[in-house]
Amino acid sequence: MEYRNKLVLAPMVRAGALPLRLLAAEYGADITYGEEIIDHKFVHCQRVTNESLGTTDFVERGTGSVVFRTCPQERDRVVFQMGTSDAVRALKAAEIVCNDVAAIDINMGCPKAFSISGGMGAALLTKPELIHDILTTLRRNLNTPVTCKIRLLSKRQDTVELARRIEKTGVPALGVHGRTIKDRPKDPAKWDEIADVVSALSIPVIANGDVFEYEDFKRIKDATGATSVMAARGALWNASIFSAKGKIPWEDYKREYVRKTILWDNDVKSTKTTLREIITHYTNLEFAEGKGVIKCGSSADVARLYDEEDYYNSVVSNWK
Repeated sequence: MEYRNKLVLAPMVRAGALPLRLLAAEYGADITYGEEIIDHKFVHCQRVTNESLGTTDFVERGTGSVVFRTCPQERDRVVFQMGTSDAVRALKAAEIVCNDVAAIDINMGCPKAFSISGGMGAALLTKPELIHDILTTLRRNLNTPVTCKIRLLSKRQDTVELARRIEKTGVPALGVHGRTIKDRPKDPAKWDEIADVVSALSIPVIANGDVFEYEDFKRIKDATGATSVMAARGALWNASIFSAKGKIPWEDYKREYVRKTILWDNDVKSTKTTLREIITHYTNLEFAEGKGVIKCGSSADVARLYDEEDYYNSVVSNWK
């Protein structure tokens, strides 16, 4: 996996499933991260070849739910992002999926309570010894590249020092979100603090924060010196942000997304999460469309809402 001069789809909870990753890649994303998956759950998954879809599914034993789905088309660019607080458990989870993805990434930036309370995500930022243990354990035992993604610490120098310690573990790249744990999405990303990290490291830094237009990829690279750039909300709202030709109309993107979710039999909860985000950004969830999405209980319902019933029936009829 090459990390220099790349456009990257960021990991996004309940949204970064296969349909969005493939759409982003079609529009120009070089690397696509899956949503964060907790190691506690993943160690109870088994690898299943889905002949009907042509996918590789990682299915939770007991419930039968698909926790992670990938396909050969994304093998060389998909990154499996994991939430963990234990090196041994992380390795056990990584060994299940490492041969089907391009890289493994450890989430060290999620500020949500469920992640921090479990000692995962941003909780790791203050535990450099544990970070070292997790990353070195994975690197020594896997042939797959291992990276991590962090947030800024409250003091600039602390962020730089942590980044240096992470670099010493031998990771080939580091993702940096330009916000602290206390910052909210509406707070401007601190590109200047990402620049501090870039200046201190020799490995590629993937800059993340406030990338909403294609032109922003160059702006953040120029401002930070980062070699690669990651887009989150901007890509969620319209994945054609990765296209040098400019974004397509959001209504067209939304329809492309709906069709991708049908084609790849996406979990309806994931589909609804993404559609709600798109609708909320461009219009209002209280309008008829938004209320319709909320009521959907299946992919068939989503297809019906968007007048894609013929396409849905055609796709389903071809499943083995």
